[in-house]
Amino acid sequence: MLFSVTNVVVTLMKTNKNLLYIAGPTGVGKTELSIELAKKLKTEIVSCDSRQFYKELEIGTCPPTEHQLKEIKHHFIHNKSIHDKYNVGLYEKDAIHIINSLFENKEYLILVGGSGLYADSVIYGIDEFPEIPEKIRDEITRIYKDKGISYLQEELKELDREYYEIVDLKNQSRIIRALEIIKFTGNKFSSHRKHTKKEREFKTKVILLECPREILYNRINNRVDVMISNGLEEEARNLKKYSNLNTLNTVGYKEFFDYFENKLSYNETINKIKQNTRNYAKRQITWNKKYSNAIKVSNSEVSTNLINHLNIKS
Repeated sequence: MLFSVTNVVVTLMKTNKNLLYIAGPTGVGKTELSIELAKKLKTEIVSCDSRQFYKELEIGTCPPTEHQLKEIKHHFIHNKSIHDKYNVGLYEKDAIHIINSLFENKEYLILVGGSGLYADSVIYGIDEFPEIPEKIRDEITRIYKDKGISYLQEELKELDREYYEIVDLKNQSRIIRALEIIKFTGNKFSSHRKHTKKEREFKTKVILLECPREILYNRINNRVDVMISNGLEEEARNLKKYSNLNTLNTVGYKEFFDYFENKLSYNETINKIKQNTRNYAKRQITWNKKYSNAIKVSNSEVSTNLINHLNIKS
C-alpha cells in the first residue's frame, strides 16, 4: 500500500525523543503504514487498540498477522486475557513505562491504534479516579442487564447533565463508569475530569491517515468478509459463554451472540457487523478531528510512499 502527504511540509524534531502516533478510522491501513515506518526507523510499535490486547480475540479485532509481528516488535498485542481486569488507567501506566524504557535506546517509537481514549492517555495522560468497590460495580452492571442502556442514559442525564451532553451515549462502558464514580463519591463525574495534561519525556507527532468515505466503507465491508471466511463465527461461538464480559461487547462478537440466540438471521448478522463497523469508523473520524496539528496523510493507489516525504533519517 502506498501513501502520500497532502499539502504539508513535514519536519520532525531530531532532538529529544519522538513518538509518532498513527491515527485513523478502522480499516484505513494503519497497521501497514506503522510497519513501514518502523522498518525505516529501525524501531518498535506500541499498540493502543484496546481490543487487540486480548489473546482470545484473534480474528474479530484484526490484529497484525504472525508475519507482521515477526517483522517488527509489537507491544500490547495479545498480552491480556478477556478475564483480566484492565482499563485505560492501567494501560497508561504500562504503556508509559514501556515507552520510556524503549526511548533509552530509540529515538523514535510508533504508537498505533484506533482507540482514541487509549492513545490520548499516552499523549496527554488521563485523570485519575478512585477505585470502585465491586458491590457498586456489580449493582450498576446488573441494572444495565435488567433495564438496558436507555435506563442508564436517563439516570446519567439526571445526575450529571454536563457529562451526559458530551459522552458517547451508545458506549455503555463509559456510562457505567461515570455512574460508578457518581454513586461512590456522591459527586458528578464531570467534576472529577480535570483535563490536566501530564508532562511527558517525549514529543508526539500525530499522523492522521485518511481516505475517501466510499473507499473506506468498501475496505471495511471487504475486511468483514475476510474475517467471516477466516472463522469469526466459530471464534464467537467458542466465546459465547463469556458474552457477559465487557471485553466481548465488541463489534463482530456481539452480533453473532444475537445470532446464536435467534435474534438475527445469518445475513442480518453479517450486515449488522458491517454497519456497526462503519458507524465505529464515523465516530473515530469525529474524534480525530481534534488533532488540529496532525500530519494528514491520504491513502492512495498512485502516490509516493509516505516515508519518502518525511524529513527524518534513520
